[in-house]
Amino acid sequence: MNKIAAGVVKFQGEAYERRKELFQQLAEGQSPEALFITCSDSRIDPNLLTQTSPGELFICRNAGNIVPPHTNHTGAMTASIEFAVGALNVPHIIVCGHSGCGAMQGAMNIDSLAEFPHVREWLNFARAARLIAEEKCASAPQADPLTLLTKENILLQIAHLKTHPYVAARLAMGKVQIHGWYYDIASGDVLAYNEAASDFIPVIAHYRAPVGDMIHHRRS
Repeated sequence: MNKIAAGVVKFQGEAYERRKELFQQLAEGQSPEALFITCSDSRIDPNLLTQTSPGELFICRNAGNIVPPHTNHTGAMTASIEFAVGALNVPHIIVCGHSGCGAMQGAMNIDSLAEFPHVREWLNFARAARLIAEEKCASAPQADPLTLLTKENILLQIAHLKTHPYVAARLAMGKVQIHGWYYDIASGDVLAYNEAASDFIPVIAHYRAPVGDMIHHRRS
């Protein structure tokens, strides 16, 4: 805990002072570019991964980057999605899974979670992804089951996301875009789901021209 507290002191004395103007602007409100839904795993840092600053991402995190299908039951994810899309008008939503996901390992063997009833119930929102992954692994035994499940879970949660009223409405009007990402912790690779390829491909290939322009701009 001392290390964490010391970090706060360092932030106040160094990082905050260097970016004081930005923080003063953020104190007046927020206008994030994306709703970033990812896992609670401590190894994932959305701002580091995307090289974004405070105020640019509206981040929602939970075990397994789960998005429950919309119901009349109020939950933290449902409320956060509603606010980000309906009130903040984010133009992009990213669902980002990752390699070595403990939640997905649990989803692969749901019966092992008897001592964690809330985790078990939560991961049942990934059940369809597990069944799809099992079917695919049966016909492609060389595939890595965990990686396959993690990617199928990203796609399943995107499908769930589309059941949320504000998301559905903004999608219908072309006011929001949804992106599925897979982050490999060991290599630093980030893959984006490409509908034309029906597969996850490198971010730089998926976004091609816009990313190339941004890289050139930053270097210049």
